[in-house]
Amino acid sequence: MSGVALSLSLVACGPQESSEGTSASPSPENETRELIVWEDIEKSVGIKDAVAKFEEENNVTVKIVEKPYAQQIEDLRLDGPGGTGPDLLTMAGDQIGTAVVEGLVKEVAIGEDIQSIYTDAAMQSQMVDGKIYGLPKAVESTILYYNKDLISEEELPATLDEWYDYSKKVTKGEQYGFLALFDQIYYAQSVMSGYGGYIFNKDANGSYDPSDIGLNNEGAVEGANQIQKFYSEGLFPAGIIGEQGISVLESLFTEGKAAAIISGPWNIEPFTKAGVNFGVTKLPALENGENMSSFIGVKSYNVSSYSKNAELAEKLLVFLANEENSKARFEATQEVPAVEALANDPIVAESEVAQAVAEQSVFAELTPNIPAMNEVWTPADAALQTIATGKAEPKDALKQAVDTIAGQIEATHGSK
Repeated sequence: MSGVALSLSLVACGPQESSEGTSASPSPENETRELIVWEDIEKSVGIKDAVAKFEEENNVTVKIVEKPYAQQIEDLRLDGPGGTGPDLLTMAGDQIGTAVVEGLVKEVAIGEDIQSIYTDAAMQSQMVDGKIYGLPKAVESTILYYNKDLISEEELPATLDEWYDYSKKVTKGEQYGFLALFDQIYYAQSVMSGYGGYIFNKDANGSYDPSDIGLNNEGAVEGANQIQKFYSEGLFPAGIIGEQGISVLESLFTEGKAAAIISGPWNIEPFTKAGVNFGVTKLPALENGENMSSFIGVKSYNVSSYSKNAELAEKLLVFLANEENSKARFEATQEVPAVEALANDPIVAESEVAQAVAEQSVFAELTPNIPAMNEVWTPADAALQTIATGKAEPKDALKQAVDTIAGQIEATHGSK
């Protein structure tokens, strides 16, 4: 688990002892002792015991509302100003920069003693310009799922090229070998970055430089060429291109028509319920010796800027994300915790999924959490889809994508 368990040394911020200067915080005599937490869908079970304990210890009522975590920032834009939003919400790490720029989440005073319990990448996802805006509760990465009834662990190809050769042998009719959603940058970057492609380069201070886009450099084009042959030779079905692709890919794996796919921990429960005899492992290596990369996804708890009980919400934030409650949350949800010490806890270490995520994390990178990242997804995906369908060559498609991304960044965010 050493790939995940990276320590972080940051300048400490002392805890806030009062809400002085915070106009949104009511005076004690008028304070409503109630907090609203927006949790991810079907994940309330992971915090119900912790919430009950917090309620008892702090004489407060905590209401948990489940919402898809990727959509919570959009709901906060509407509900926050109207006074019906949460005190604590769940966010994806790559949304933090946008939320900070829009003033949707509150900076929190988290001391170094608390910061240091989390993995480096997870904690970094919560920081913008050296300030902290939340605490991580789970990390995820794409991994390789394989059907044990179709291919054994010992037979697993070690490289993407070997998977290509394997797929050429077994692909027939509706039966496929290896499948991935390489028409989406979220998945394709795993290959492109292995050859030297990147979304945004980092400057000398470690900050993303949105003026330096590497999605059409020599390495990115080489990675796209490697991807294209899976489509051009019919090793990927046409149905996994576009919006319905993820449903088709998952169905093929569930029905035993694909030997292996790239997906994430979110499919553990559905595949288990479907009775698939599957195993999981890290992503394969590339021909040049580099391992396929992936994006580290971080789920976090963040305090809404509209909270009228911000100090109490921050206390709940720290409590829910502490080691004890992170472990309990993992046991209930199987989402890999971001707490460094839990990497070697038997409950986590014995999980095949947690081990696969940990092993892959050695080769993973954070999804850029700056607002300019919002301009990347659609043009990059559009370019990859033209590559997948043979409507454009990688070099031309990626150049057009980068030109579009750069133009949108300039128009929407200025030079930065």
